Amino acid sequence: MINGIRIKVCGITSLVDAEAAAAAGADYLGFIFYPKSPRYVSMEKFQELRASLPAGPKKVAVVVYTDMGDLEKYKDAGFDFVQLHFPNDTPFFEVAMWTEIIPPNQLWLAPRVPPGKEMDPAFFPLADHVLVDTYHDGGYGGSGMTGNWTEFARLKERFTKVTWVLAGGLKPENIAEAIKTSGAVFVDVNSGIEASPGVKDHAKMAAFFEAVKAATG
Repeated sequence: MINGIRIKVCGITSLVDAEAAAAAGADYLGFIFYPKSPRYVSMEKFQELRASLPAGPKKVAVVVYTDMGDLEKYKDAGFDFVQLHFPNDTPFFEVAMWTEIIPPNQLWLAPRVPPGKEMDPAFFPLADHVLVDTYHDGGYGGSGMTGNWTEFARLKERFTKVTWVLAGGLKPENIAEAIKTSGAVFVDVNSGIEASPGVKDHAKMAAFFEAVKAATG
């Protein structure tokens, strides 16, 4: 944590990047299990990395929901949290069923909300964390596009029992403005500190953490 700001470095695919993120001060490391993502890691790959991962940061499985059976495999795989991306129009009863596998204190919900639509607040009591990412037609996050920071601030002010996580297009050059405008105290960075998809640029990573420190000191 840097001056009250928690930071998740997402899209980790290698031990060297995990170690660099931990050394920079990351509170969480995200591992993406969506096969269409250029930052995809298989469960086998994660298990190879797991024993050597730095001890400090919490481990987050980043998953695009398909079915209940698929969700089961993340339950006892060594993750502290499961970040679940899903369509905003998913029926409430189905989301509620997920908590039978992943309890609310370990579940991060990431509804995919199209432009012009509002995030369904019925989901909020089902998880302690809600991640707000930028919508784009081609996939689930990692686009490098920034989101609506003012809307994030509105949600955060209105629904105070939720831990809100800001994602989408964050990088060293804009993180200060993002924190100021959104009021975020928990941020998720991915493509903005990469040399190429799935490969972190350690200089950019260090610059991101320094920018957070400068913005909040």
